[in-house]
Parts: sequence; structure tokens; C-alpha cells
Amino acid sequence: MHWQASVILVALVTLCLSGVLWSCISAYQVGVGRADSTGPPVEIHFMGYANLKQVGRGLHLRQFARAFVVEDENHKRVAFVSVDAGMMGYGVKREVVKRLQARYGDIYTADNVVISGTHTHSAPGGFLMHLLYDISILGFVPQTFEALVQGCYLSIKRATDNMVDGRIFLSRTTILNVNINRSPTSYLRNPVEERAQYEHDVDKVLTQLRFVDSENTLLGAFNWYAVHPTSMNNTNKLVTSDNMGYASLLLEKEYNTNKVPGKGKFVGAFCSSNLGDVSPNIMGPKCSISGNDCDLLTSKCPQKEGECFASGPGRDMFESTEIIASRLADGALRLLNDNSQETTSREIVGELAYIHQFVDMPNYNGTTYNPLQRKLDKIRGCLPAMGYSFAAGTTDGPGAFSFEQGTITGNAMWNAVRDFIVPPTQEDISCHSPKPILLATGRATFPYEWQPKIVSTQLLKIGDLILAAVPGEFTTMAGRRLRNKISAVAVATGGKDTEVIIAGLSNIYTSYITTPEEYQAQRYEAASTIFGPNTHTIYMDVFEQLTKAMIRGERLPPGPAPPYMNDRMLSMNTGVIFDGHPIGKDFGFVKLQPKKSYQINETVVVTFIAGNPRNNLFPEKTYFAVERKINEERWKVAYTDASWETKFIWERVHLILGFSDIHIHWTIGTNTLPGEYRIRHFGNYKYILGGIFPYEGISNSFLVTED
Repeated sequence: MHWQASVILVALVTLCLSGVLWSCISAYQVGVGRADSTGPPVEIHFMGYANLKQVGRGLHLRQFARAFVVEDENHKRVAFVSVDAGMMGYGVKREVVKRLQARYGDIYTADNVVISGTHTHSAPGGFLMHLLYDISILGFVPQTFEALVQGCYLSIKRATDNMVDGRIFLSRTTILNVNINRSPTSYLRNPVEERAQYEHDVDKVLTQLRFVDSENTLLGAFNWYAVHPTSMNNTNKLVTSDNMGYASLLLEKEYNTNKVPGKGKFVGAFCSSNLGDVSPNIMGPKCSISGNDCDLLTSKCPQKEGECFASGPGRDMFESTEIIASRLADGALRLLNDNSQETTSREIVGELAYIHQFVDMPNYNGTTYNPLQRKLDKIRGCLPAMGYSFAAGTTDGPGAFSFEQGTITGNAMWNAVRDFIVPPTQEDISCHSPKPILLATGRATFPYEWQPKIVSTQLLKIGDLILAAVPGEFTTMAGRRLRNKISAVAVATGGKDTEVIIAGLSNIYTSYITTPEEYQAQRYEAASTIFGPNTHTIYMDVFEQLTKAMIRGERLPPGPAPPYMNDRMLSMNTGVIFDGHPIGKDFGFVKLQPKKSYQINETVVVTFIAGNPRNNLFPEKTYFAVERKINEERWKVAYTDASWETKFIWERVHLILGFSDIHIHWTIGTNTLPGEYRIRHFGNYKYILGGIFPYEGISNSFLVTED
């Protein structure tokens, strides 16, 4: 993690293969759809940094999920959804599949549907249904869960219901100045001959799937790139999809001319990959007070020099997000425009396949080949546990107390605290070595599971492309090894050269996956590798078996399903009790009117007396609109709460009386048309005697001039 999530969903592409398999040209059916499903923008803790101070106070960017569905002439079908969320919980996927089956029968199952989180750290949490991941959110949040489920369902539904003939193309390009390795000393633990195969210590290649209809009209593009959406740091309190989400909006804006975010036929997605040790804060870690470099091994600073934070490339987190997103979007556009000699593009052709299996990780027993000793070694998983360095956090968001990354010895005081909660057994300690156990999460069962024991492993095959849906954050080298393994096994089994994409944070969340060598360093990622030092080796073994079975058309045992815990969820999040307003000033009253005129780069601020935004999440709608006057009778929406240029900030004015204000900020960009504008706010208030009722407020009009 860095932990967190909420959502608004866009659907993408449903592809149906109707040509000759493995031919030069394949016909598909493609459809695009879009649905939004934003979670509560206020009063809910964010998922990602596990910071109790990071409570939502408004909205900067709505989140979207983009989905594509592919079907071949044999009526096999696969669906992939990329969601602007911290990660994915299996309870969400299970409910999405249930709703799809209620409408479409058994066309969609757990086997052929993948839901992947982009990993934004600035969106509402409380939907993962495991205590460790929800405790910093103060428990389960039904409102977030329902918004996420319904949005994912609608995204796939709308894609399914809009199918037309089409084709798929795969392209790649290199994008620099976007990511760095935040645990470079751990990466150096990997064999030198293996590292010599790669130019960088993080993946710099963006992989794109382009979807077009039978007339070559562009419908959408899905892009995978390895970088954490942590340009927005843990002081941010506005819901946002961060750099990956904004890159998606920038890409969509290019092809949905004159449309507000979330509207238009083209859908562009940026999806998570092997981002475990990858940061967007490319200026690197510095001591926050002195500005000196942090210690590379521990990510700590000397006394009085501050905390070790990474940042950049902008002057603040908003500018950094914009820069990183723009570089990602530019790379994707370069592929779509196909003007660069550095890019390659080819058509994806062939039949579909998919396979899924649940794996009981703590009870996994297998073997792996030891090349040094030229023999088979036994491997086993461990009950989940978190190490000391987990509490240290990362350079994207440092932890608390005096914990350091790279810690391989315990502390008597913290061990006593750990044992008071739930003590690990000697077997646990031995199994996780050299990780010193800070939390024996696998032994904790009150009030329900603290971390998953059963994981979801899954492959989707579209022609000669394989998507590997992995249930957590693979580090750079861990992902490279898995890609190479799946590709080699596929070729050995089926004889076809195969492209492999790592689709991170899919279906269920199990924290990090490092290589065995990186595990020995016990930095944050290794301390958060919850099934012990053999975690990655087990996944290599499992995905090898999945690949062989899928290529051969064989079925594997489904494995033990994760426990159903929906009816056991606890929450300390209180709902809205009531909303009030000052005497003589109703909801929607404008407390702060705009000035009479503004120029480019100035910011308009308008304040309304408001109800709590949690009374209505406005899916498919907006909390406000910046409108431009067209004529005496018509105003046109120019910006919404999903626009980069706007911010929606909620303020509790009086707790006892239930008074709230909404502050709407609009920074006028260089491309803004001059003219007359106004701001409209839409909301709902909760009456003290019961019932929720709508209201609306409209500001005075104002002019935007060129100079």
C-alpha cells in the first residue's frame, strides 16, 4: 500500500472476435460505456497512507473506472476493469459478478472478470473487508462499497450493451522522467547478471492496447505503466485520482472535444502494473528541514533535520501531479498518433482463454529449483504478518514513531505490544525470518480476519497477449520475473510468442510481493510481503501452473473461496445526523459572491450554505457546474467537480447546529473562453425531523476577460 480508495467508473471496450482465428486481420465487437460512482468526498478517511489525519474534506477529481470486454467467435468472453481506487477487495468483485449474473446469466464469472485498482492514495477507503486495511478508515463504509460495486457493474454493463465490430492493437513506448525506485538498495540485492539485462531499476515502458471499430475509428486505449499514484501526499484531503487518473482525463480530453470529464465516446485508461517499489516523486528523498539526502538504507534523517520525504517534480503536490500525468498522457498520445519511430504497433489476433484459482497461501507447499545447488527445494507459505519496517512507511509517506526501514531485529517494548494484541508462534517467527514480526495478522481473528489468507490468481488471454491479474503490489524485479516466467511457459506449452502484462492490485489486496533477495533487506516493501520469504516463489509456481493449464485448455481445481464476511463488518464511521442553516439564510444561499470580473489565471471562489455532501453522492451528476452564458435563455456547462481546474471544499461551520459551507474554487485556465459565467451548486440536506431534500444555489454572474 501505502493504503486507500473510492470510485466513479467509466466503461470501455467490449470486443467480440468474429474473424478467422490467428489470421492477419480479426473482426471484433467493441462497445464503450461510462458510469461514475464516487464515494463519500467528506468525513471518510482516505485509503493509502493509513494516516488518521487524512480525512476527506472535499473533491478535486472524481474517480472513474474504465472497462473493456472481449468476446471471440466461440463466445468466450473476458472483462477487465481499471478503477481509480486504492486497490480492490474481493467482496467488491464478488458483488459485481453477482449483479452481472443477475442480468446476463453465466456469461460473467469470477474466472473471466478482473477488477484492478489504479492505487490512488487519495480516495475514500473502507471497502476491503479486512481489519488491518480498514482500521485506519475506522472500519467498513457501506456507502463507499455500494458506490464502487454499482459503478463497476454499470461500466461492464454499458460496454456489453454497446458492441460493434472492431480490432485491437498493441503498442509500446518508453517514458522517462516519471518514476524512480524508492528502495534502490533492495533492488541491488537481486543478482548482478539479472540486473544487467535492464537499463533501469524501474520499468520505463508504457504498454498500450488500442481499440478501434471496423472503420478504424478510435474507441479507447488502455495503458499500463509502473508508478505509484502518490504525487498527492498524505497532507491532501481532497478526493482525487492522482497522476494516473488525471492522465486518463487528459487522454480522454484529446478525443472527447468540448466534453466535460466523464463524457464522450472515447475512453482512455492508465492501469497499475508492477509498481511496488516505484515512486513518482522523482526529485528523490530529502530531509524535510535541512534538505540533505536521507540515509539510503534506513530512509531516516539525523535529529533536527526533519522527516525523509520524496517529492517533485513540481513546486507542490498539485503541480507534481499535473506534470507526471501530462508526461504519461503525452506518451500514450504518441502511440495513438503513431508518429514516433521509437514506437511499435501490431494487431492482437487469436482466440480467448482465461483461468482463475484461489490459493491458500499459508498452507501452500511446493518445490522450486535451486540453480546454485542444482536441486529442488521445498517451499511453503506463512500465516500473514507485518514486519517492523512496515510501520516506518516509505519515502512517499513516512510512518510514525522511530521505526526505520531495513529493520531486521525486534524491540522488547514493541514485541510486548505485539504480544498483547496477538502473539506470533515460534513457527511464525521462524517462517518469516529475517522479518521481525510487528503484527501477527494471520493469528488475529477478532472481530474478523485482519488480512487475507486465500488469494485470487488469474490470467486473461486475448490472442497472443496475456494479462496476469496479481493480488498485490509486485516490485519491479518481482514483476519482471513473473512476466518472463509466464511468457516462457506459454511458448514452451503452446509454441506462440506471447506478450505478458502485469495487472497489479487485482481482485483482492494482499500488500506487497518482493523477490526473495529483496525480502532479505526488509525495507517497507519486504516487511509488507505478508506470506513470508517464499511469497514470490509461490506466485511463480502458481502462475506457471495456471499458464500451462490455460494454454492446454485444462481446468484446475477452483481452490478454497475467501470467507464471506459482509455480515460481520464493523464501522465507527457515523452517518449524517442532520443539517442546519442560519436563521433567514436557507440552503444554497451564497455567502461569498464572485467579483464582477476575472482574468486568465485568477481563481474564482464562491461559498454556499450547504448540506453534508454525504446526503447524496451525485453519481452520474456533479455537485456544482461552472456555466458559460450562450444567450439570454441558455447557459452551457463548462466545468464540473471532475475538472482539474476546480476544487469542491466542505467546511463544518458549527458542529452542534449542523451548519456547513461549501467553497467552490475555479482557476481560470489559459484556454478558457472569455464571456459571462456563473456557478451553480447542487446539494441535499438532512432535515432534523427526518428525510433528505434537494436544494440548489446560483451565484451572481461574472465576466472572464482576456486582459
